[in-house]
Amino acid sequence: MSSLSPSFQRVLSCSAMALSLLASIALTGAAQAQTRGGTLSAIVQPEPPMLVSAMNSQAPTQYVAGKIYQGLLTYGPDLKPRPELAKSWTISPDGLTYTFELQSGVTWHDGKPFTAADAEFTIGKLLPEVHVRTRTVLNKYVASVRAINPTRLEIKLKEPFPPFIMMFETGTMPMMPKHLYEGSDYRKNPANQTPIGTGPFMFKEWKKGAYIKLVRNPHYWKKDLPYLDELVFNVIPDSASRAVAFERGDVQVLRGGDVDNVDVKRLRAIAGVDYTTKGWELFSPMAYLVLNQRKPPFDNVKIRQAVMHALNRNLIINNIFFGQGKPATGPFVSSTLFYDKNTPAFEFNLKKARELVKESGVDVARYPVKILSTSYGANWDRLDEYIRQMLEGIGLKVSIESSDAGSWSGRVSNWDFDMTVTYAYQYGDPALGVERLYLGSNIVKGSPFANVQGYSNPKADALWASAGATLDPAERQRAYSEVQKLLTSEVANVNLIEMEFPTLYRANVKNLVTTAIGLNESFDTVYIDKK
Repeated sequence: MSSLSPSFQRVLSCSAMALSLLASIALTGAAQAQTRGGTLSAIVQPEPPMLVSAMNSQAPTQYVAGKIYQGLLTYGPDLKPRPELAKSWTISPDGLTYTFELQSGVTWHDGKPFTAADAEFTIGKLLPEVHVRTRTVLNKYVASVRAINPTRLEIKLKEPFPPFIMMFETGTMPMMPKHLYEGSDYRKNPANQTPIGTGPFMFKEWKKGAYIKLVRNPHYWKKDLPYLDELVFNVIPDSASRAVAFERGDVQVLRGGDVDNVDVKRLRAIAGVDYTTKGWELFSPMAYLVLNQRKPPFDNVKIRQAVMHALNRNLIINNIFFGQGKPATGPFVSSTLFYDKNTPAFEFNLKKARELVKESGVDVARYPVKILSTSYGANWDRLDEYIRQMLEGIGLKVSIESSDAGSWSGRVSNWDFDMTVTYAYQYGDPALGVERLYLGSNIVKGSPFANVQGYSNPKADALWASAGATLDPAERQRAYSEVQKLLTSEVANVNLIEMEFPTLYRANVKNLVTTAIGLNESFDTVYIDKK
């Protein structure tokens, strides 16, 4: 083509602006050299099962791993791409070829150089095997990945996939060291115990049940960064003790979910404490109840519809999450692309719920069910108890069984549950964050964030396919509107609330939230003001 499409021109313009931003960051680093040093103490809740985000996508893993590993890109609050390990990028006018120019002089924590060969290996081989969320897209759309030279990477797609440019942040596509993983069993590789990345902080120590310690990377590729000497992620099982640790100054950062929501207002009022809900723009988390549809009683759609009517979402927000969130009306968060406000929602109606149970013909008393609890804290424990009470009120026999993060992930990943509450990120586009939870082809074991409930509808699969492939936003909207109505009516999941995660931190902690991935960022420009 003799001229570039408007979308391609915008990508080039974005690359140019990103380069300018990178330069300004470098200047800022020089100007604030006096802020170097110090230890930032935070909390990781619950304790993650591992620190390799290529193989585990749970929120605690992404939080810590984001300081060790990096992606080719990150994203601004406006969801526009910014450079990370890639300094610039272009997309061909036909949407099939993505070319990345990589940063030079980048090394892994063990001193080996990071090159396009690592990116080729990561995107072409490792992630398509082990990253259950990312591999769905890579295996479906990627035709080839090629290192043209040490600093240039080319990715060719089989067909256009507009959301692809949103996939290059550290939690979705973390770059992995080829020299440590090639030819190995990725999941059993010893490097998983001592992670090696390109990020500003290096793994030092993990004392199980106590803390995870990262230290400054002295050979970090961004000049004069990072500012901090050390990051400590404390493991404190009790919510009240976590709140006390923040009050005393033992920890300086509280991530959403670190403390009971009832404590947020009090902690926010402490002198010298700042508060923000920014940094979740890419994620747009949705809390939902997963019902295992492979067996009674939840294989019956009327029972699932009864569950929807039996839960009061406004009560959940106001009484359990203390006003932090808004009711979910369907599978798409209302702030995300292609949300359809006209999707018919389920009202809270116990009478209707009981009628649906009767209409189903299912003797629900014959099928006692268990809620497999998460280990996210007191808010989630109260939610489990509320769900138990309400479902017993429409005739189900319900109990609760506890689990930790590792066992919960293992059981849900292997479909060994009746029902469980969790939340998932939507990643800026339904083809990236929502589709994975409902595709028939993603009824796979190995991740709790696949179609673990076993929902299967060829019509829905066809709608996902057509919406993900077209370049026409209007066509995407039509398909996504239809799929929202279908998933909601069939209760493919029990969507509960659009979550709001507050971050509380000491006011002398600077540059904490600067992008759309918030606290999952690298923290390379975070510093502690010592004035």
